[in-house]
Amino acid sequence: MLETLDLDKHLSKKEFKNLFEKCQARLGSLQREFRDHGIPVILIFEGLGASGKGRLINDLLLCWDPRGFTYNYVKLSPEEKDRYPMLYHYGIRTPAKGRISVFGRCWYREILDRGVEKGLDEKFFRDGVEMAGSFERQLAAGGALILKFFLHIDKKEQKKKLKEREKDPESAWSVTDYDWHQNRNYSKYEQVLEKIFQETDSEYAPWIIVEATDWKFATCKVLSTVQKAMEDRLSRKAGPLPEPVLPLHGSMASSVLDSLDLKKDLGKNAYKIELQKYQELLHSLELDIFHKEIPVIALFEGIDAAGKGGAIKRLAQCLYPRNYEVVAVGAPNEWELNHHYLWRFWKEAPARRQIKIFDRSWYGRVLVERVENLATTEEWKRAYREINEMEENLARFGTVIVKFWLQVDRNEQLGRFEARKEDPDKEWKLTDDDWRNREKWDQYMEAAREMLFRTSTTYAPWTIVEANSKQYARIKVLKTVCEAVKKALG
Repeated sequence: MLETLDLDKHLSKKEFKNLFEKCQARLGSLQREFRDHGIPVILIFEGLGASGKGRLINDLLLCWDPRGFTYNYVKLSPEEKDRYPMLYHYGIRTPAKGRISVFGRCWYREILDRGVEKGLDEKFFRDGVEMAGSFERQLAAGGALILKFFLHIDKKEQKKKLKEREKDPESAWSVTDYDWHQNRNYSKYEQVLEKIFQETDSEYAPWIIVEATDWKFATCKVLSTVQKAMEDRLSRKAGPLPEPVLPLHGSMASSVLDSLDLKKDLGKNAYKIELQKYQELLHSLELDIFHKEIPVIALFEGIDAAGKGGAIKRLAQCLYPRNYEVVAVGAPNEWELNHHYLWRFWKEAPARRQIKIFDRSWYGRVLVERVENLATTEEWKRAYREINEMEENLARFGTVIVKFWLQVDRNEQLGRFEARKEDPDKEWKLTDDDWRNREKWDQYMEAAREMLFRTSTTYAPWTIVEANSKQYARIKVLKTVCEAVKKALG
């Protein structure tokens, strides 16, 4: 692809001025229209050193109201790269509805450098390419307009520009050993780039290769491309978004939930012994988690009053407070609703050595939002794939993911509701929503069956907890977490 480009393309000053002024005025108008329509925009700029990205991006941003865009140049230290999953640093920087996020350096730089260093068959490179594709598909499916630009110059031109910058006192600071490393290894970078373009170019997140020898030509090509893409989106000429995953053939009516033995119980003395045993074991394992820098997620979903809070409390009791955090997930606020629904969960991804306990989670998309019609059918069907992809990305980073569904029967739930109603210390736990959700028991169970079927994977399996007995449920949770951590520790 790159070798077929005509890098001698250029514009005269007069041509540049006319084209730039036309694009500048129109792009300002389009920014306002996108804001009014609530369409997020993601623009990615990559290119080898001295390709002119900084100057070009500055010219583009001058077309827009600075209150409506964010510029991101994500340059991470080796420690920062290793602390969180790769997409964490970028997921938290994705735009809200009606805003524009411009990336002058993004996830592709990590993938590119690793491919040059380790080769195209190296696991991080292969995983990175796959994760980038799924990440962009999720954002596009959520309504974002995504354009990816690569500014291309040949090896000779790059060397010439680097030398010119080094001679200029005002620009010498911008030339780094990394830039010269790229020039010396130009053919390797070109080979890896070709592979990246081939595997991550799509209708909903296309690569646009920009001939960047002449900055005037490059600037006008980028501005006119952005303008046309925004106009096409507004006139609905943009390429089709990915289709949601359709339900598999067969009925979801039968599930492991329907064959649970909810009579399982644990005597008071046995419970005390087992509780002490597994809390002490988890406390010991936590030190290994810390020293071996393993991130852990323990996620709790279940029927209302199934005992999630009590199980979480017994899990947290034996942990050092500085090493864990309980994330209580409620309805999204206005700012969170303006982002992709997974945005608020990307922010909560555990770092190495950290344990995150989720009291409800991203599965609200296929449970509450499905049943209460807060998400469209297309959105919640698509979410199965998106959730699996997100969890796979976390697992590739080394995260231990333990997911619990706590189940009680309808009579047990009613008894717990009535007990809360009569207890002044627990009355606050019972809400009108709990009673209303109880009326939709069958709908919630149908949603739970399908969720468990579609999202129990080898890297993030569901554990079904028989929770009519709170004691039995708490011990099963503790034991399962201990076993998952021990397995990860080897």
